[in-house]
Amino acid sequence: MKSVCDTTPLQRFESQSSSSEEPSSPTTASLLAAAAASAAGPPSNGNTPAHHLNNNNNIDKNVKVDLQLPPFVDGGGGGAAAVGAGAALGLGMGMGIVNKARSRGTAFIFKRIFLHLLLLSCVGLTMLGFSLWGEPYKRGFFCNDHSLMHPYKESTVRSWMLYLNCAALPIVLILLVEFFRAHANAQHLKVSLRESTGYYLCHLELPSWLLACYRYVGSFVFGLGLEQLTTDISKYAAGRLRPHFFALCQPVMPDGTNCSHARNLGRYIENFSCSAAAMSAKRLKDMRLSFPSGHASFACYSMIFLAASTIYLQRRWQLSSNRLLRHLLQFILILFAWYTALTRVSDYKHHWSDVLAGSAIGFSYAIVVSITM
Repeated sequence: MKSVCDTTPLQRFESQSSSSEEPSSPTTASLLAAAAASAAGPPSNGNTPAHHLNNNNNIDKNVKVDLQLPPFVDGGGGGAAAVGAGAALGLGMGMGIVNKARSRGTAFIFKRIFLHLLLLSCVGLTMLGFSLWGEPYKRGFFCNDHSLMHPYKESTVRSWMLYLNCAALPIVLILLVEFFRAHANAQHLKVSLRESTGYYLCHLELPSWLLACYRYVGSFVFGLGLEQLTTDISKYAAGRLRPHFFALCQPVMPDGTNCSHARNLGRYIENFSCSAAAMSAKRLKDMRLSFPSGHASFACYSMIFLAASTIYLQRRWQLSSNRLLRHLLQFILILFAWYTALTRVSDYKHHWSDVLAGSAIGFSYAIVVSITM
């Protein structure tokens, strides 16, 4: 009786395959035999074992296998046959996994998009409710509070500038980075941008770079909504007065006196009205929304999401030839967030602590969203 050591590795592999309860597919069997035959090479003498002839006769002529062994592996003998058979087994298993993969059709994609839009709508409607019907906490003041005596100035970074640079620009940048990154990888690996993804919309397969754009843009927008909702909740709960409160409101007490009267000095005043002629209901409401800074949190979230180390650009833009350009772009984005935060203090729109808290909120959400994305 032959011992296990007397048999070749190919014989042991065939005996294990034949004793398995689940039969292998014809394609897998053909790949196994072809890989073993090509790895073993022609015999050194004319005495070819019978099992080699039987396996070669069973090879499917339509299957072509080209396996290249590492240079340190001998081209002939049992060791090469074992390596070739193992590689063919892995190839067959991989083909089985691919065949079992389920493609995602139009109905599945629309369900996912509807769910994501529903979540975004919940966040957006909550923010809209705060803007339309929310009432900030009515905080009082001291007449000798010098932090509220700054003049009123227009914003250096207007709201439309903030939305353009911190909402539209990041989305466009994500689209460009993902497209050129996929194109660069396709050139490096010599594969098509139309790599199979298994996602179909109206019988058209969606490219991998487009799916990546949807993922990153969706995560960015959803995180931005949560960040702004957190800022709004904090604003309405704190009700902190802005630094230009006295210049904009010119408060008057119920008895008709103002802060110039001696009886009001050093007294905490909560019951008052604004005597300024240009004081609208919108400005009266906005006057109490100093803490935290919405501009600072918005800018910090968007710019840190794109530019901070190990987050979006650092992780996705891996082109070594553009390393200096990548770092320059990161510097510009972070500098814009810093400049926006500083202008909120110099324009007397916020106290320095408001800007610090807003920047911390934006920074925290950028880190969390980027890590969990």
